[in-house]
Amino acid sequence: MKVAIIGGTGFVGAHLVRHLLDAGHTPRLLVRPGSHDKIERLADCETVPGTVADQAALTACLTGADAVMYLIGILREFPAQGITFEGLQYQGVVDTIAAAHATGVKRFILMSANGIRADGTTYQRTKYRAEQALKSSTLRWTIFRPSVIFGEPLGRMEFCSQLKRDIIASPLPAPLFYQGLSPLGAGGFELAPVSVHDVAAAFTLALTDSRTESQTYSLCGPQRYSWKAILQTIATASGTSKVMIPAPVLPIQTLAGWLDRYPWFPISREQLQMLLEGNVCTENDSFARLGLTPTPFGVAQLSYLG
Repeated sequence: MKVAIIGGTGFVGAHLVRHLLDAGHTPRLLVRPGSHDKIERLADCETVPGTVADQAALTACLTGADAVMYLIGILREFPAQGITFEGLQYQGVVDTIAAAHATGVKRFILMSANGIRADGTTYQRTKYRAEQALKSSTLRWTIFRPSVIFGEPLGRMEFCSQLKRDIIASPLPAPLFYQGLSPLGAGGFELAPVSVHDVAAAFTLALTDSRTESQTYSLCGPQRYSWKAILQTIATASGTSKVMIPAPVLPIQTLAGWLDRYPWFPISREQLQMLLEGNVCTENDSFARLGLTPTPFGVAQLSYLG
């Protein structure tokens, strides 16, 4: 099966291309100028030069494909550089839907995100609106909503590697964020990290399993971990230990309000807000519905940090 992939050179995309090739499919990637060297098995893939903002490139990428997968997601936006949630997480999906209709591609698999909602952050709202646009189309759709994704970075940005670099390797104590005045329970909000291999496996399965059509799957790992436990696990996997202290989030949010427009500032206001909300699945049966067994999160699975 020939699969058009929008966002195929990113972290999830790189692992997904591996899974698709191993399953006998042919990935066709929309590739920004200068990004061909990011494709691990270039000779086995088809590529179309262009960006998601180029409707002609989207149409060329989808022409002759049997299905399309949209993977693009960003954690922060930088409007001065043309990097926005609106453009990449919503309008790009709308334009790809239009390209699918124009080229006769009927199957569309979308990577959304766990915890999105209509009244959330800009990140959450644009993901939510993209889902609604796909659901209101005539395409045969499947939506996956992963929690935070971990796995070998392959030279890309990845959740645990970024925390190792920004927090564990820092000479400063690790912050256990908390809201309000009391530090009791600092760092207690929970996440359910999911393996990138499991996410890629779910996408690959959905291509040929008609039961996944018109379905939304929240993809979380099999266990919940507090922020504190996640930092401890990353430190141990990195061969070190880390001092951790309670950190009130309000001063950091205030500082981010002034500085998160700059790429060198490590976190944005919206990222802090979503982090404190936690990221776990309220109904954690999606992998069972797919017939897959999710990978646990632990030191052994983070060997790439060592």
